[in-house]
Amino acid sequence: METSQSEMNILSNGKSHDLGDDTGVPMKTLPEDDQFDDPEGGLENEGFLPGADGKKPIRFTDFEGKTSFGMSVFNLGNAIMGSGILGLAYAMANTGILLFLFLLSAVAALSSYSIHLLLKSSGIVGIRAYEQLGYRAFGTPGKMAAGIAITLQNIGAMSSYLYIVKSELPLVIQAFLKADPNADLWYLNGNYLVIMVSASVILPLALMKQLGYLGYTSGFSLSCMVFFLSAVIYKKFQIPCPFEEFSANSTAAHLSLNVSSHGHEYSNGLVHEDDADHCVTRMFTINSQTAYTIPILAFAFVCHPEVLPIYTELRNPTKKRMQQVSNISILVMYTMYFLAALFGYLTFKDNVEPELLHTYSRIDPYDTLILCVRVAVLTAVTLTVPIVLFPVRRAIQQMLFPTKSFNWLRHIAIAVILLTLINMLVIFAPNILGIFGIIGATSAPCLIFIFPAVFYIRIVPKDDEPMSSTPKILAACFAALGVSFMVMSLSFIIIDWTTGGGLAAGAH
Repeated sequence: METSQSEMNILSNGKSHDLGDDTGVPMKTLPEDDQFDDPEGGLENEGFLPGADGKKPIRFTDFEGKTSFGMSVFNLGNAIMGSGILGLAYAMANTGILLFLFLLSAVAALSSYSIHLLLKSSGIVGIRAYEQLGYRAFGTPGKMAAGIAITLQNIGAMSSYLYIVKSELPLVIQAFLKADPNADLWYLNGNYLVIMVSASVILPLALMKQLGYLGYTSGFSLSCMVFFLSAVIYKKFQIPCPFEEFSANSTAAHLSLNVSSHGHEYSNGLVHEDDADHCVTRMFTINSQTAYTIPILAFAFVCHPEVLPIYTELRNPTKKRMQQVSNISILVMYTMYFLAALFGYLTFKDNVEPELLHTYSRIDPYDTLILCVRVAVLTAVTLTVPIVLFPVRRAIQQMLFPTKSFNWLRHIAIAVILLTLINMLVIFAPNILGIFGIIGATSAPCLIFIFPAVFYIRIVPKDDEPMSSTPKILAACFAALGVSFMVMSLSFIIIDWTTGGGLAAGAH
């Protein structure tokens, strides 16, 4: 076969099965320069089915994916959904409804455009992994940069999820068992609980070979977040503003912690401020915390490392079909984000906490519906961790073992080591919000804005689209926007640290 024909028709993808299993199936190869360090065809991946014959139309991979359109939407939607949804009401309180809506719409549209750039680049060179696009565009430095960004971003995300488990699960158990919060009981120790959840739930799911199977847990996880959203909407019509503080002795310490972090003073359950000022609905506002809104929203839509693996497993994969999956997922998450922010904000107005569930605890920490919501959120973030772990494991595989075929021992070892390190970070680090800020201000802009744009500029042939063409000019502007976002975010974080402030934005 001639080189030009193979470059057009063949895709350099890793295979998750032994080459011996493909007897009778014609195997096509790219020229040596386009093998992307995968001569054995066995990189860490999620498995494919061989084609029945050689007459099928050109597909994204040599092997047909098995995941349905709907399940792919669930997978990508769950990859988008993160703990950041708990802080969106606080973000709206610091921007106003109209400004928040504009920023949310802009970030969602830019995220969709970024995925378009990734899919177009991957379609030209037939690559199914984010870091492999980096290799195709810039060689080993590009692959390493993409791999490091993916690893840092997703480790930060997984750490934020497990922090929710560590902080919320003891409160749920305490409320259901009516336990004394001052009792030294092992099952109220968040450190023990996060280890148990990681070992019994997260690790078995992370050891699965196929990402597509996690679509079932993705659907359940998204259902939990829909329940969370429904409860937020319902509570809007049940809680008056201003609300009365819960002042039971059993939760005094917890309430004191929440109240002091918000900068207000309370005594005996009464608010010592002008309640009318804090119950005004603001359409547009700017204050010292407004600058954190864009990072919060950007982190809320980071899903780009998961796009290409999900694309690979999509049944009947085409660029148009995967773009539809992406657009639907982003639209669903956009709607959920806006509704959660809107009704959370309208419930508490300026009294909303950076984490929405903490605000409900100030009213009644034993509220049955809110306890169920806590369980739903815990379930959602727990089931999201394995999906986020997949691209991290792939990035490590690409950086450390680029020529190795699939191996179960390595597959398991990477997952165990990752979860162990993340658990140690969650348990021993007293406060990692600063770490999240640095990671989010550097890796998120790279994954959303900079890398997709520069990969596109480098990969798309100049004969097809010269640098003076509209698509490449737009891509260059997109990359410049990412650099500006990175510089701005880091500047605000440094200013926040030097002035003694606390990082208000949580991780995605």
